[in-house]
Amino acid sequence: MATNIHPTAIIHPGCELGQDVQIGPYVIIENKTIIGDRTRVDAFAQVKSYTQMGTDNHIYSYACIGEVPQDLKFKGEETWLKIGNNNKIREYSTLNRGTGEGGGVTTIGSNCFFMAYTHVAHDCHLEDGVILANCATLAGHVHVGQKSVIGGLSAVHQFVHIGEYAFIGGKTGVAQDVPPFMLVAGERAKVYGPNTIGLRRAGFSKEQISALKKAYHTLWRSGLTQEQALEKIQAEFGQLDVIQKFVQFVKNSQRGVVSPNP
Repeated sequence: MATNIHPTAIIHPGCELGQDVQIGPYVIIENKTIIGDRTRVDAFAQVKSYTQMGTDNHIYSYACIGEVPQDLKFKGEETWLKIGNNNKIREYSTLNRGTGEGGGVTTIGSNCFFMAYTHVAHDCHLEDGVILANCATLAGHVHVGQKSVIGGLSAVHQFVHIGEYAFIGGKTGVAQDVPPFMLVAGERAKVYGPNTIGLRRAGFSKEQISALKKAYHTLWRSGLTQEQALEKIQAEFGQLDVIQKFVQFVKNSQRGVVSPNP
């Protein structure tokens, strides 16, 4: 299938288009953009300057990709939005590029799914397979680990780190870090235990899931200090990679981790 550009689309000559790209009616693609092979951009979508995307992406109608940051410190410097392969970005989603002070780039991995009206702010870094449900919002500098799910109408505070395979329930406000493999929900995020269903679907073993359940109880329910709890978890289950990731995440947290559900 050859590249197909609708005659009403406006594409800057400084845009680099790959092979077999499909550009719909009234699309606007600005200068200094790179769009990979077999990518589809639907009617009325916009791809702003300093946006780079890989292959097989699908940008749906009215999405705006690579707009300048919503940050008063931004002074128009060259910064980028870099997107991997095979991502789906649904209607009215907004993904902003980075800021000079924040590292200069917002990054999106591959195989991510952004449902309608989602927002990814400046200097965020999303790993592969992340899902944002409708109206989920990430403030600046948020890091989301692979295969994590952020429920609809949820909002994540700036600089928060969400670990891999975490699940954020709908309408949740996340102001502290969420360790990998955990499930949180509530008006202010509280942890309820491991993301058991998601982990089973992803092929984690019964041994791994059982160890994460015990780690949850030890860290949040045992009455031990965080340091004591992490030492106990490490001593009992440290041979498992999921436990190593869990322990290191909690130790390295800059904002502190979420509290347990009462």
